[in-house]
Amino acid sequence: MQRADGRWQMADRTPRVRHTARHIALAIVMSAVCLLPSTIAGQQPQPAPPSAPPPAPQSGADRAKAQRDELDRTRAEREQLEQRMRQLQSTAHDISEERTNIEQQADATARLVHSLDAQLGALAGEVANASASLVIAQDELVIKRAMLQRRVREIYKRGALYSLEALLSAQSFGALVARYKYLHLVAQRDRALVRRVELLNQAITGTRTQLVRLHGEMELSREQKSEEERRLRELEGARSRSLAKVQQTTRQTAARLQQVQRDEKRLADLLAAFEAERRRAVAARPNAPAAASSLRTSDFGRLDWPVDGQILYRFGRVVNANNTTTRWNGVGIGAPAGTAVKSVAGGSVVLAEAFGTYGQTVIVSHGDGDFSVYGSLGRLDVHKGQTIQKGQVVGTVGRTDPDLDAHLHFEMRPKGRAVDPLEWLRNRR
Repeated sequence: MQRADGRWQMADRTPRVRHTARHIALAIVMSAVCLLPSTIAGQQPQPAPPSAPPPAPQSGADRAKAQRDELDRTRAEREQLEQRMRQLQSTAHDISEERTNIEQQADATARLVHSLDAQLGALAGEVANASASLVIAQDELVIKRAMLQRRVREIYKRGALYSLEALLSAQSFGALVARYKYLHLVAQRDRALVRRVELLNQAITGTRTQLVRLHGEMELSREQKSEEERRLRELEGARSRSLAKVQQTTRQTAARLQQVQRDEKRLADLLAAFEAERRRAVAARPNAPAAASSLRTSDFGRLDWPVDGQILYRFGRVVNANNTTTRWNGVGIGAPAGTAVKSVAGGSVVLAEAFGTYGQTVIVSHGDGDFSVYGSLGRLDVHKGQTIQKGQVVGTVGRTDPDLDAHLHFEMRPKGRAVDPLEWLRNRR
């Protein structure tokens, strides 16, 4: 009975011993699993310290920004030129300055077209690079997705406890470490695969967005280039018209200067004829008292102005803006058209008619060979042979010279010789 009982008792302990041994083994495995990460980490080589990154080359975005900044600077320069042109067109100016402004605008616009060409080339390069990157990323994504799908199927087929079963079936601690290391590397690889798929999706989305933006910028640049080319053609046309206008103005000015010179000589001859006639009349009556001039030396610098206004041009030679020279035998006094013009001294009217480039002209003889001339009149209020008094209205201000505003052309000719009229007129304070 005791043997039997002993055998019975031994048979009864065997399952318990086996059960306890399994618990002990499981505890050892779990302890080893807890220690394995540090063990594997100690076996893995340490990463090298980071070195200084090499200088990054200029990206396409930086080049595009630099080109946009250059375009903005050129547009600002042209805007200043256009503003200056508007100022020139609203005021009296030298036509050569307008032509220079047009040439500067054309140069700025040509530089804009060149910059837009460069920008289009840079954008085309970026589009090509982005398209190539998109194709590469899409191809890699197809491969990585296939690998990920295969791994997911394999993991699903093996079940959730596959890794634990692989560890528990190890025959030794070394085999356990090797299996854990292998499973750890496989898990790292799977995580890296998932992360790579996510990064590829993000890269493809970003590249597509970049392509949409680049295509929009290219379309905008093409429109801007078309507009700038149209403006350049207009400026070239304006430059041609300006050149033709300069040439025409030069011819007209030269012709007018010649006519002015002929009219001045004609006026001098006319005054000389008046003086010769006066002298003949005096010689014919030697016993008659000589007629004194109404202009006296005491009037020098004290005569009233024939009309109030600003001086447009002065007596003597003047170099014009187009490098031509004009000699004025009098002064131009600007005043509104229709303003009354008064005689500076009494005398007789020896001429009251249109006189070439002088326009409507009145010449008053003050006696003893002294004359005053009133040109560029809009209306004549006296007639030839009429005797007038100092301050009497002889006509109104008009406009004869197309290059000047309404004004009175006034000359003083003592003894028929042209002198500066301002020396005879009263100083204005």
